[in-house]
Amino acid sequence: MLRTAVLMSGLLCLSSPVAAQVNSADLKWGPAPAVFPAGAQMAVLSGDPHKAGVFVVRLKVPAGYKVPAHHHPTDEYVTVISGDLSLGMGDKLDPAKAAKLAAGGFAVAGAKMNHFAFSTEGAVVQVSAEGPFGMTYVNPADDPTRQ
Repeated sequence: MLRTAVLMSGLLCLSSPVAAQVNSADLKWGPAPAVFPAGAQMAVLSGDPHKAGVFVVRLKVPAGYKVPAHHHPTDEYVTVISGDLSLGMGDKLDPAKAAKLAAGGFAVAGAKMNHFAFSTEGAVVQVSAEGPFGMTYVNPADDPTRQ
C-alpha cells in the first residue's frame, strides 16, 4: 500500500487511500433501530454501530419528529446535513430549552448527558460516536422497544 508522509506543524502524519467513499445519492437507507421513535430512517456510512469502535451514520427524520430525553454511553457528535434539528439538554423534552440548528450546525452531547431532539421541518443529521451504540431513555415509558 502506498503511503505519503506529510510534515505539518512539526507533526509527521501518514495518509493512506480513502477506506470508504459514498455520495449522498448512493446511501442505502433503512428503518432506524427500534430504539428510535417510529418514522426515522438510517444509513451507515462507516463502522458498525453494534461493535466497539468509531461509527458514522446518517439519520433522516420527518417533520414533527421528536426524540424524548435520553443519553448514550459515549460522546455523540451531531452535524445537521439538511433541514432543522433542535437539541436541548435536560431530563424531559422542553422546546424552550432547545437550540435550533440549521444545515451545517453542530452539537456534542457528552457521554451520559441527558438530551432531547426534535425537528419541525424534517432533517438529515450525521452522527458519529464510539460503539457499541446505546440509548437509554430518562423515562423508560418513552422507550419504543418497551411499548
